Amino acid sequence: MLCRLLIRDVLLFDQLELAFGPGLNVITGETGAGKSILVDALMVALGERTATDVLRSGASKGVVEALFRIEPNSPLARFLADQGYLEGDELLLRRELHARGTSRSFINDSPAPLTLVRQVGEQLVDFHGQHEQQSLLRVETHGRLLDDAGELGVMRREYTEAYERLRAALQEYRRLRERGLELRERQEWLRLRIQEIAAIDPQPGEEAAVDAELRLSEHAERLHALTLRIYELLYGDEHAVRDRLLRVRSLLEELAHIDPRCADPASEVQTWIVGVEELVRFLQDYTARLEFEPDRLERLRQRKGQLQLLRKRYGSVEEAIEQKRQWETELQLADQMELHLEEATREVERWRAELERRAHRLRGERERAARELERAVETALADLGIPYSRFVVHMDTEEPPAGEDLWVEFCGRPCRAFPSGIDRLEFRITTNQGEEPRPLARVASGGEISRIMLVLKSILAKSERLPLLVFDEIDAGVSGRIAYRVGQALRTLAQYHQVLAITHLPQIAACATEHILVEKHERDGRTVITARHLQPEERAYEIARLLSGERVTQTALQTARELLCEFAQG
Repeated sequence: MLCRLLIRDVLLFDQLELAFGPGLNVITGETGAGKSILVDALMVALGERTATDVLRSGASKGVVEALFRIEPNSPLARFLADQGYLEGDELLLRRELHARGTSRSFINDSPAPLTLVRQVGEQLVDFHGQHEQQSLLRVETHGRLLDDAGELGVMRREYTEAYERLRAALQEYRRLRERGLELRERQEWLRLRIQEIAAIDPQPGEEAAVDAELRLSEHAERLHALTLRIYELLYGDEHAVRDRLLRVRSLLEELAHIDPRCADPASEVQTWIVGVEELVRFLQDYTARLEFEPDRLERLRQRKGQLQLLRKRYGSVEEAIEQKRQWETELQLADQMELHLEEATREVERWRAELERRAHRLRGERERAARELERAVETALADLGIPYSRFVVHMDTEEPPAGEDLWVEFCGRPCRAFPSGIDRLEFRITTNQGEEPRPLARVASGGEISRIMLVLKSILAKSERLPLLVFDEIDAGVSGRIAYRVGQALRTLAQYHQVLAITHLPQIAACATEHILVEKHERDGRTVITARHLQPEERAYEIARLLSGERVTQTALQTARELLCEFAQG
C-alpha cells in the first residue's frame, strides 16, 4: 500500500509530505484546489511522462517520492528481487526533475531506468479517471480477470502447461524435419567424403611413422657408407681406434707396475674399449638392417602423398579420422531420421489431443463464470443507478493463419491456441435500453465508466492483485441515493485494497477511513497547494461544506455528523 507521498517544488507544491492509511482514503477540496494535481504528482513518481513546465517556477530541481509497503513473496516482490532492487518490505520510488528538462528515477535509492519504474508502477497502482487508459479497458486483461473471478487459475495453468508441451513438441518436430531435409541433401556428399577418407584408411600417428621410414629409405646408401666408415675407424683399418686403445691400456698397465697411481687410468681406458666394442656391435646390427628397396621407397612416397592430401584438407590426419567418424554418425542419423520424425509426430499428436481436452474444459468453465459475472455486474450497476445495463463477456475463437501449427479442433474446425486458452475474451456493455453491448473502451460517459470500473473491481476485489486503486471523479453524474451506494461500494472494495478516491460528494466522503483536504493558498505572492488529514470535527465541517456549499449551515453540519455516525456504525 501507499504509505507516504513527498512532493518538493513540483507543479504548485513547494513542500508537501502526506501519509496515507489502509482502506478508503478520500480527497476533497474546492473546485480548482488541486485535488487531481496531487494524483498527477503520484503518477510522476510511478514513471509517467511529464510536461517540460512541471517544475515549480524558479526551482532548479523538483522531487517526488512515493513510499510503498509490499507483501513479501508477492509477484512484485519477486520481480524486484530479480532486478536487484528489493530491500525488505518497503519500496521507495523517487523521481528527480531538472530545469533543463531531464529527470532521474530511483528505486530504493538505486538509479533505475524509467521503463523499469513504469513496470513497477503497473504492478502497484490502477488508476481510474474519466479520460485515462485503465487496466480494465485493456482487452488483454479480460481473460485473466474472468479466470480470477471464476477461480479458474489451476485449470488455466494446466492448459498453459499443455500449451507449452505442444509448443516444445512442435519445435522439436520442426527442428528434426529441417535437419532431415539438410541431411537428405548432404547424404551423397557425405558418402563421397567418407569413402575418400576410408579409401586412404589413415591410422593415428601414421604420418610421423611414414616420414621416419621414408627418410631412412631415401638415405639408405648414404647411411650404409657412413656406418661402414665409422666401423673402419673404430675397428677395421690398421689405425683402428680399438687397437690404439688396447696399446694405451697395455702401456698404462706397465706404468702401474712402477707407479700404482696409473692403475685407475688403465681401468678407465678399458671402459673406453668396451664402449668402442658396443658401438661397433650397434653399427654392425644397424648396417645389417639397412635395406634399399626401390619399390618400398615408391610405396612410402605414395603413402606420404595420400596423408599430405588429408592434412591439407582437414588440418591433420587425426582430424581427418575424427571428421570421418562425425560424418558416419551424421549419415547414420540421416538413415534413421524417418523413425525420429515419426516419434516426434506422435508426441505432437499426443499433446495436441491433451491441449484440446484441456481447452474444451477451460472453455466450458469460462462460459459458466461469464454468465455469473454478467449477472453480478448487471445487478450491481442497477444498484448504482444504471438500471438498463447489459454486460456481456464476449468469447470467440480465431482461425489459425496459414502456416500456424499451434491449434486445436473446436466445434468441428481448427482454432488458434494461445498461451492462456483458445478464447478471445472481451468485456462489452451497454447502459442504454435497446442498444447492443459495445467494448468497454467505447462507453462514452465518464461517470458511467467510473461506476462500471467500480462494480467490476468490487466483484473481482478478492482476486485482483494491484494493491492501490485510484478513482478520480468516480462521482461524476451521480447524487443522492446512488452516491450513497457508490460510497458503500468503495468502502467494501477498500476491505481488499487500499483505495484513493477524489470526490465532490458528501456521501462518499463520509465513507472514508482517511479524509484528506486539498486547499489552494496565496503565500508571498505565489499560489501554493497544501494537503492535510482532517480530524473528526474538521471532517464534519468539510462534509457540511460539500452538502451546503460555501456557507455552512448548522443543519448541514448536523447532517454531516449523522452521515459520519451512520458510516462509522456500518
